Amino acid sequence: MALLLEAQGVVFGYPSQPAVLDGADLALGPGERVCLEGANGAGKSTLLQILVGLLVPQAGTVVAFGRERRAERDFYEVRRRAGLVFQDPDDQLFCPTVAEDVAFGPLNMGRSRAEVADIVQCTLDELNLTHLRDRVTHKLSGGEKRLVTLAAVLAMAPDVLLLDEPTNALDEPTRERLTAILTTLPQAMIIVSHDPLFRRAVATRSVRLERGRIQPIGEGQRGITHGPRLARKG
Repeated sequence: MALLLEAQGVVFGYPSQPAVLDGADLALGPGERVCLEGANGAGKSTLLQILVGLLVPQAGTVVAFGRERRAERDFYEVRRRAGLVFQDPDDQLFCPTVAEDVAFGPLNMGRSRAEVADIVQCTLDELNLTHLRDRVTHKLSGGEKRLVTLAAVLAMAPDVLLLDEPTNALDEPTRERLTAILTTLPQAMIIVSHDPLFRRAVATRSVRLERGRIQPIGEGQRGITHGPRLARKG
């Protein structure tokens, strides 16, 4: 089985601080939903950003979609195929309205206006977010913003999702809704989460980042449900 993403012996430290990653290894295969847990400051968000080239490790390698990636240009394709949903939605949403935020990625990938209009409508419909289409983004609730950031990433039709604390500050109904969405998506995922109930509901495998390295902590829920693909390919 060919891996989609792999970190091999990754070492990374912020300036004037000890290494937060010290030989970290993590692999994601097709159909997996890997939940990554660990203490605050353990380096979980850092590892996600390294996988898409937003941070450069001091040592180790990143292999994505069958190729080793080193230079910035190597990651252009990776960022098109691996959608990162940040921990803070305000770091990701910057257009005036929800529809414009969802349209931003496909437009920058060269899709026509007509294609993008269809993608936006389809994505919002599938996530039951159509009622937010023309809302001003910064006036949304925290839970609404999280769902819109997911919509904006899915509109780019990624092969992989990287989700950083997706249930943070969500109320129970919104968390349940997000769980239902993620467990029907076909994309492989790496999910950083402190939420044990959420992890048990979505994970096919769980690992822990501790002292700079990844440790297995047992299997999550078996049996992956492949629902309809929400974002178009091609």
